[in-house]
Order: sequence, then C-alpha cells, then structure tokens
Amino acid sequence: MDMIQDETLSLEPLDEILESMPDAGDCELIPILQKIQESYGYLPPSVLKAMSDRTGIAASRIYGVATFYEQFYLEPHGRHTVRCCRGTACHVKGGRGIIKAIRRILDVEEGETTKDMLFTFETVACLGTCFLGPVMMVNNDYYGHLAPNKVKYILERYG
Repeated sequence: MDMIQDETLSLEPLDEILESMPDAGDCELIPILQKIQESYGYLPPSVLKAMSDRTGIAASRIYGVATFYEQFYLEPHGRHTVRCCRGTACHVKGGRGIIKAIRRILDVEEGETTKDMLFTFETVACLGTCFLGPVMMVNNDYYGHLAPNKVKYILERYG
C-alpha cells in the first residue's frame, strides 16, 4: 500500500484499542495486533508506528512478531480469504486442480488479492482435514471432496 494513502488512516480505532488495554505492553503485543488487524483489515505501517510511539514497544519488536505469525497481514487483505490445502493427502486427491481453478476464477496468484478487494488467495501446507481432501476454506467455512468444477459455485456464494 502507498505510504501516503496509509498516512490518511484514522488512528481512532488504535486509540480505542489501547484505551481498552491500559496496561498494554510487550506481553500484550499479539492481542493488540489481532485487534488492530480486526479493525483495519490488516496492519497498516502508520498505525504500527503510532502503536510503537504510544506503547513504547520497539517498532522492530512489533514487526518481528507481525512477520513471524502467518495470521498477520502487512498489506490490505480481501474481505474473504480463500485457503487451499497443498498437503500430501489433498495433492494426491487432486489438490493441484483446485489451486489452478481458484487462480483462474479469481485471476490471482497465491498470496494475491483480487482487484475488487473481495478475495485473497492463499495456499497452506495443511488444513488438518485430510479426510475431506482435496479441501479449501473460505473464511472459516470448509469445502471438501472438491472437484475443479465446484470451485466457481462455492466462490459465487461470497461475491
């Protein structure tokens, strides 16, 4: 995201988060980041800098945590997250075809967000539902025993 555009973000949600956690410090870093991401949809750089200034937590520590955990996004994310398993069980059951179908339908590569900001597509090592393979998730909804021709109909439900 363009830094100029990022700087126009309101810090009001950050202030509300920090006010709700008056003793916010290093041990509260993950919950604070989770609440920031919930409010903004991702972790905007200007908000993280303001958080560092207001809490005294070093910016390097904040970025270290934010980049270590896959749950955090440093760039704008789509309204819906599509995750497709690329684990062995799903791969053997046709998972590559599901990944190709998602790429084609959404017109994005892994790790990208659609231009309309509706979907972000990710692949993951395992979704822990091997018995459903091949499987994908949209937000927190699992879809298993997939075939490439089913993907479009599933994604249309979220459009």
